[in-house]
Parts: sequence; structure tokens; C-alpha cells
Amino acid sequence: MSKAEQLLKVGVVFGGMSAEHEVSWRSARNVVASLDPGRVEPVFLLIDKRGSWFLLKPEEFGSDEFLGRQNRGLLPSERRVLLDPEPGRLGLILKGEKEVLHTLDVVFPLVHGPYGEDGTLQGLCKVYQVPFVGPGVTASANCMDKDVMKRLLLESKIPVPRFRVLGGRAWRQGPDLRPLVEEIGLPLFVKPANLGSSVGISKVKSADRLPEALSLAFLFDDKVVIEEFIAGREIECSVLGNEDPIASLPGEIIPAGKHEFYSYDAKYRDDQGAELRVPADLAPEVAARVQQLALRSFAALGCEGMSRVDFFLREDGAVLVNELNTIPGFTNISMYPKLLEASGISNRELVHRLIELGLERFQRESRHSCNWDAVLPSAG
Repeated sequence: MSKAEQLLKVGVVFGGMSAEHEVSWRSARNVVASLDPGRVEPVFLLIDKRGSWFLLKPEEFGSDEFLGRQNRGLLPSERRVLLDPEPGRLGLILKGEKEVLHTLDVVFPLVHGPYGEDGTLQGLCKVYQVPFVGPGVTASANCMDKDVMKRLLLESKIPVPRFRVLGGRAWRQGPDLRPLVEEIGLPLFVKPANLGSSVGISKVKSADRLPEALSLAFLFDDKVVIEEFIAGREIECSVLGNEDPIASLPGEIIPAGKHEFYSYDAKYRDDQGAELRVPADLAPEVAARVQQLALRSFAALGCEGMSRVDFFLREDGAVLVNELNTIPGFTNISMYPKLLEASGISNRELVHRLIELGLERFQRESRHSCNWDAVLPSAG
């Protein structure tokens, strides 16, 4: 067997049909840069904004010019790819061809937001019986929907900010927003229920600006979360593992300049948009409380592999869980890898450990029986 045949083929799936498409490119590039070429051969699979799959060459994957071309719908049709699954592996065939070009051993999903982070891509991997990195279908769906996620956390007696939910139908009927403002208080945050990277989020300081913020959020989702403003610090913690996960040292995000919160602009468009403190300056008992809540939240939502847990640390010392991200950013400014690196796990070790966790879960789940009569007691 040649050296190339011994390498583990990892399908790096990125892009996707969401407002986080460009962020996904950045994450994918950083993951690939951390892979050990002596152990892994990456295969670049782009999902464009219309949902078509393309097999990219290394030079296309790393090209900003190519990214611009795909945003203009100019991807070469000959790079379209068809999926040819078999148990434990996933074959790739270029459209118009007949032979399998690559056979993937594991999928590394880096599609942020809907149609990738919400359980849909994970479900495809499950149906195709191919190992994949990160939480499974149920955990991904639960964590993507901020409404469902917060309800499950509350059921597990994990503290979260006060919130209410408004659906698209109720919004179109022109609801009276005054009771909502009175209940939640001002300022408050308006967020699309199923999106990340702070896309579509607004901080509302006066009741007359609430309709504008809701209109923006409903551009991205048909369900919106209205959440209380927490005066305090923004703390994050990374979790890594399957059945026996570990929590990283906590970090802190401090919005800077004109940014009142960690918005999309502060994250990705303004190099001075925020200060990242890794690790956070916390009393040992507070850091331990954050880590404990991170692990409890990870378990309560059924996560495996990876998640970043975001917190608010109130001025009175209370720690509240804001949300969990099941495909956290892997960009050069992303906290998930930074926090684990500060905890002694390098980026290279991290991405390979994540791949191993995905393979481990697949092997564990493959042992489940699909023959119902095999476990029935014999009639006596």
C-alpha cells in the first residue's frame, strides 16, 4: 500500500446556504492549515449558497479570487460533485464522470448556521453511514435553535437570561409589543433563533426601535428570540470529548471601540473590534463554576465532539449560560481553538483529536443492532 493510500481522507465540508458562508471559508482554511500532512489528506468540498456541492482543487480552496467568483455564481460546472455512499465511507464522483475520484473516511463539517450546523448535514452523514466530526443530529438541532436550547437548559436547572420568543406569523399580524418590553425590560437583545456569528442581532435601547430590530431578525429566520440585557462580562469556555469531555480554561471577550457587543462587524470586519483575553482574569472558584456549567450544558443538550459554551458573568457574580455553538469558529480569531491551546492542546492536536472522536463515536454506534428479533427472548 502506498503512502497516499495509508493517509486518512478527510472531507472538509464548508460554505453552505446561510449568512455565515464566508466565515465558514475562514474556519475551513484554518482547520486544513492545522492538519498533519503525514497523517491526513484533506478533500475540499464546497457547498455553494444554492446548495450545490463542488469538489475544489487546493489552489481554488486557498484563493480569495475564487471565493469572489463563487459568490457571483461563477463556479465551474465540471467541479460539481455527486455523493456515492457505502457503509463507513463516502465516495465522490464528478458530475458527468463515472468513476469514484475520492473516497472519504470521515467528514469534518465546517458549515456554520442553517443547513450545516443545525443537524441537517449531520443527518446526511448518518444516513450515508459515514463518520463525522462534532455533535450528532439531535444535539446540533437543539443547540442551533436558541429557543429550544434555552428551554432544555432551564429544564436541567442551568441558569439562562430571561427571554421570550416571537414567531413569524405573530409578527406579521402586528402584535402589541408593549407587554414584551415591560416584561423583559430595556435594553434588550433581538436575535434570529437559528443563526450564529451574531448575524441579525440588535441591541435595543428604546421601545420605538424594537420593530426595526425585529424586522432585521426576521430577514434571517421565522422565529426570533427577545432576550434581556445582562450587565456584566462575556465569558467563553471550550468543551472537547465524547462520553468523558473536558472543559478548557475560560476566556473573555471585551467589545472595543464603537461596538457595544460582540457583533458580526466586531468579529470579522474590525481588527480592533474586541479584546480577547485568554485565559480570562477570573477568581479560581468562578472559573471552576464556568467549567462545571459548560460540562453540564454539553451533557444536557446531548453534545459530543466539540462545543463552545458562551456565558454572561453578572456584576453580582451569577453565571448564566447564553448559548452553545456546536460548530464553533476555527478562524484565526476564534475562541474555541484559542482556549484549548491555552489549556495545553495545540491546534494540530485539536483537529486530529476531533477526527478521532468522530471515528470513535461511529464505531460505537455501529455496534447497535438493527435486528429487532435478535434480542427477543425465546418462547418457552
